[in-house]
Amino acid sequence: MIAEHAIILAVVLPLLAAPLCILLGRGFLSWIAASASVWTSFGLALHLLNRVLHEGTIRYALGGWEAPVGIEYRLDAAGALVMTVVTAIASIVLPYSYTSVRREIDEHKHHWFYACLLLCFSGLLGITVAGDAFNIFVFLEISSLSTYVLVSMGRDRRALTAAFKYLIIGTVGATFYLLGVGFMYQMTGTLNIEDLSQRLLAMSGDGVTPVYETTTIRAALSFLTVGISLKVALFPLHVWLPNVYAYAPSVVSAFLSATATKVAILIFLRVFYTIDGKAIPFEALPLAQTLVPFAVAGAVVASFIAVYQRDVKRLLAYSSIAQVGYMICGIGLATAAGLESGLLHLFNHALMKGTLFLAIGCVVYRVGQTRLELLRGVGREMPFTAASIVIGGASLIGVPLTAGFVSKWALLTAVLAEGRWVIAVLVIVSSLIAVVYVAQILHVMLIRKRPVGSERLREAPLWMVVPTFLLALSNLWYGVVDGRAADAARAAAAALIEEVAR
Repeated sequence: MIAEHAIILAVVLPLLAAPLCILLGRGFLSWIAASASVWTSFGLALHLLNRVLHEGTIRYALGGWEAPVGIEYRLDAAGALVMTVVTAIASIVLPYSYTSVRREIDEHKHHWFYACLLLCFSGLLGITVAGDAFNIFVFLEISSLSTYVLVSMGRDRRALTAAFKYLIIGTVGATFYLLGVGFMYQMTGTLNIEDLSQRLLAMSGDGVTPVYETTTIRAALSFLTVGISLKVALFPLHVWLPNVYAYAPSVVSAFLSATATKVAILIFLRVFYTIDGKAIPFEALPLAQTLVPFAVAGAVVASFIAVYQRDVKRLLAYSSIAQVGYMICGIGLATAAGLESGLLHLFNHALMKGTLFLAIGCVVYRVGQTRLELLRGVGREMPFTAASIVIGGASLIGVPLTAGFVSKWALLTAVLAEGRWVIAVLVIVSSLIAVVYVAQILHVMLIRKRPVGSERLREAPLWMVVPTFLLALSNLWYGVVDGRAADAARAAAAALIEEVAR
């Protein structure tokens, strides 16, 4: 019975637990409720991933009304992979938050924090299973609105400014997306993703003007591309991201960096592969012509800007923009190998960036600052935190035996298979620049000495160190031992390509 309804339970349980956290009030009970719902969703996500890989796409008709009349939840391999990423990161973040939140967020806001985190979590999961374009918008707004509140809870007054700026830009992005969906609906009369693609396909074969040459579809594609690019933080539409990651509470930065942009990339896949890929030739889509050049430019430019950042969280934020460039580059190649590399890097980036932001949160717990100059010698006195940063940084660069190397190598292989030598060179240049900014962090924390007279530091509490170090070790595990992430990415890529070919 539970297995039959797992796809909706994974989304609904945290949604119901959010108001429960507020009713339970401050302290331990709200954290327990949040943790229980998140870990349950994680278990359900693993079950669903296994089912999808063995049985294919899962469909769930809400209220027994079949699509396209009723609302349908639909989970394919790509959605199951992203759902697993989101639930896994949340399951790591919740134990970490028990101590971190008490240091960085005022006590009277704790239960509100857990409620908003669950709403954000539920919204992200909803996007992974939504079977129609409008429900994607609904879940996108649930996650976005709660994210604005989470960011604003930072004690730094600049967090309010960052949250407000994110609200404005996020609203613009959502509006663009909704306008694009509206044009699609005007053209087809449906919002169900599969039905929409079938109707576009029928219009393409009716012997009249190809559907992708109509003004309505061109406008729809333009609005959808810009709207989703804003949510993904694709260069140069990334301006909201650095301040959000820099001034949000550490646990929020870690969660968002590892999940939010990944779910937005899934929306890209829904639009350009599931909806448009069947009816519109890829050469007519704004993928290789526009998105890939912007993605590669973002990878290089954002990496270069990161070198000059003096705040560690802002540095990692610009690094995230560069990593988004790698993912979009792979997806934009519109090949099975490119898709696989993009999806694999999506998974691996969640591991590496989650590790780094959690580790910096451990440093903030003891030092209270993220200015690079003020972190001198910290690594010598916080060895497990320093080891996590070393592993996460190595994975970010793409050092062999780390998860980051596996996905970057897959991307280079996919790019070279298409004869895109310039893109391959720029990807390598971006990775070499990453060596510089990661080395800056390690030099300050491990080589330079603590100021004379400084109080000796200790490791952060176990509630924070253990999740951080486990996530760091996962970068080595998936780089050396476990190839299931690559298998899942390969299956998702194959399913999307096959879906387009049908």
